[in-house]
Order: sequence, then C-alpha cells, then structure tokens
Amino acid sequence: MSVFDTISASNLLTVVSALGKQEAERRFETLLNHLSHPPSFTTVRVNTHLASVQHVKNLLLDELRKQFNGLSVPILQHPDLQDVLLIPIIGPRRNIKKQQCEAVVGAQCGNAVLRGAHVYVPGIVSASKFMKAGDVISVYSDIKGKCKKGAKEFDGTKVFLGNGISELSRKEIFNGLPELKGIGIRMTEPIYLSPSFDNVLPNYLFLQNLPSAVVTHVLDPQPGEKILDLCAAPGGKTTHIAALMRDQGEVIALDKISNKVEKIKQNALLLGLNSIKAFCFDGTKALKLDMVKDAEGKPPFLRESFDRILLDAPCSGMGQRPNMACSWTLKEVTSYQPLQRKLFTVAVELLKPGGVLVYSTCTITLAENEEQVAWALATFPCLQLQPQEPQIGGEGMMGAGLSSEQLKQLQRFDPSVVPVRDTDIASLGDARIEDMIWLANKDCIGFFIAKFIKCKST
Repeated sequence: MSVFDTISASNLLTVVSALGKQEAERRFETLLNHLSHPPSFTTVRVNTHLASVQHVKNLLLDELRKQFNGLSVPILQHPDLQDVLLIPIIGPRRNIKKQQCEAVVGAQCGNAVLRGAHVYVPGIVSASKFMKAGDVISVYSDIKGKCKKGAKEFDGTKVFLGNGISELSRKEIFNGLPELKGIGIRMTEPIYLSPSFDNVLPNYLFLQNLPSAVVTHVLDPQPGEKILDLCAAPGGKTTHIAALMRDQGEVIALDKISNKVEKIKQNALLLGLNSIKAFCFDGTKALKLDMVKDAEGKPPFLRESFDRILLDAPCSGMGQRPNMACSWTLKEVTSYQPLQRKLFTVAVELLKPGGVLVYSTCTITLAENEEQVAWALATFPCLQLQPQEPQIGGEGMMGAGLSSEQLKQLQRFDPSVVPVRDTDIASLGDARIEDMIWLANKDCIGFFIAKFIKCKST
C-alpha cells in the first residue's frame, strides 16, 4: 500500500519539524507511510437535532448488516464526543483474487474507495477492452497520474483497491453522455472493508473525521449566540455548530466558491437546520471598514459582531488520509501561511471582547500550526490561549518558541504516533472497548486545533 512518488523529505523539514535532519527525515517517512493508509475507524456524527444517538445507532447497525452480508461489526459511541459514532475498518484484506478485467481510477477516486466509496464514472481513467456491465472488475489506483483517459490497459505504477461489479460497459463509460456521473463500479470486495455512506441515513448522519468533530466541541457554541464559520465548505462543522446550539441563534457560513456554498445550504436543508445563513464571500474581505450598519446580516460585517468564530483555515492538507500520491512541493506548502494570517486578522477584528476564536487545520506542518499560534499571540495582545475541552489529541510540537505550558493547551493529531496495523474480525471480537477508543483517537487524520479568547476590544 505504501507506494509514493519520490519526494525530498529534506525540502519539507523546515515546515514539518524543528528536529535534527536525520530524525526529521525518519519521522517524515513514517508519516508518509501512515498517510497512505486509511484511519482505523470510520467516524460519523449524529444529527442530534433530528434524532437521538441511540436511535441512529440502531438504524446504522441494521444498515451495516445489509452492507456486510450479515457480518457483525461493532459501532462504538465516543465517550467524550457523545454525538460521534465509530465503526472499525477491516483490512487490509490480503486474500482477494485479482481479476483479468481491470479498471484504473484516479488517485483522488482511489483514496475515496479506500474509505468505503464506490467508483463513480468521472473517476474511471481506464478499463479493459471487453469490459461490459455485470463483469467482476479488479480496481486499481493510478497514484502517479500517468494513465491516459480511455486507455484499454495500463502497466504503470498502480495500487490494487479490490474488486467490484461494473454497472456499465467500457463503451458506456467512455462514449457515454458527458453528464454521466453515477456509480460506474460497485465495490463488492474492497481491500479495506469500510461502510459506504452513499445516501445512507442522510438526514441523520454526517460523515466526518474525528478531529473535525472535536473542533466544534472545543468551540462550544451556545444557544442564542451569533457565530461565524469563516471558511465553511462543505458545511460539516457549520451544521455541527447549529446542532450543538439546538438550532437557536445565528450561524453565518462563508466560502468564496459558489458551488461549495450551495453544498452548505443543501446540507443544512437535509439536516433540518434553519439557523444557518451561507454566503458566497471571500473571508479575507469579511470586515466592513466603514461604520455603516450592515445590510440584513450579509457580509461584510462590522467589527466585534460575533460571539464565537471558527477559522478552519485553507491549508496544505498534509494530514488527509489516505493519500497514496504524495506530490507536495515546498512552494505549495509554504504558500498558505500568509493567507491564514489574513483570515486570522479579520477573525480577531470580527470577534467580540470575551469571545472565543478556534483556529484549526488538517495539516501537520509547524509553519501552519504552532508558528501561527506564536505569531497570533505576539501580534494580538488582546488574545489569550485557552485550554481545550475535550482534549483528545496530543500537545503541540516544539520549534515555534511556545512554552511547554502553551504547547499543552494545543491539540495536535499525529497519525504516525501509532504503528500501522491490520484489523480483522477475529481481533475485533477480542478487543476491549477502551483500547478501540484509544486507537480511534490516535489513528485518525493529521489535524491541529488552537483555542483563543479575546480579553479586550482591539
């Protein structure tokens, strides 16, 4: 599984770690290996606005029995995140027989398949010459992006993802209508047995990585407050904020890409949440510079308008899993810091005195995380770092000049802290619940959270 493009680890040392070169390179290679595997658990958040956790858990148990042909896979409720359910991923399964008929998918599609998705038509790059609907197909991921669209065979670097049944013929896939976007291959024997959530309890569940659910609990939104989600798409955290507020108050969601804003609105509608207002707007311009009253609650906003602000910032995404096609460059990784600081500055201005600002990223670099915290504390004397509840991740990384006490107030989720392991049904039967929860907390995506309080007006 751990097949990567060649990457110079030393190019990334300055942003990944403050350790010596040899130790940093070792850690980076370990991290890359972990990033190529999916987390040990699929995490779903229950929409507690519409149903109880127990009710949804029972519905989900029935669904999993159907998907897994009667196989009994446990569903755990997280003890510190009561609205989060954890489903262990089985795999990698090594006894799947490879078929002569093959399909090759793009790296992004391949990553989704490893986490339980079926193969949708736009993700298919290549298919065997005589492939027809109903054929059993072996599916591979083109992790280097070298396969030509419509190819009949591909001998380049590819990673086996499992077997599935084709819903369409090769001709229908490549000569079909441009708007053909449905399932092209239904995965029946994936190497990682992970539940599919395509149209599964869509009003009750939201598929979300564990640290992404932690963030909103750290923000701790309260009924009646006015809260800003500054970079909100696709709306997982936005809808979580509204649910925790019991849909009482106002949640403003901003994103500068219009189709992503539509996705936020769709998710809010699906989950029955009325307190969310989503706008297509650039977060860096969300501060109204004149003092004229804002028009009907639309952006930009006057200074000190919000009780709490979530800045889940655009980032290099170096914590996302699985990622089998490592293609980051130093230029790309370092490009995010200035944008994050622009957004952070706007967030501080928009926050009321006494208000809470939570900053998060789905990356593991020092430059986008601890360095940003050190910069924020030096730049904005009105901010104080706060302890977080719940505290599930590890403490922050040294190297940005923060004190040991400050590092303890941060949460860093580092996927490489636990060894990569295989999981089978037998081992699940013998596992203690406490051990499984511990593993779910550790073996997740890479992520970072910092919480601030604004002590006085700017």
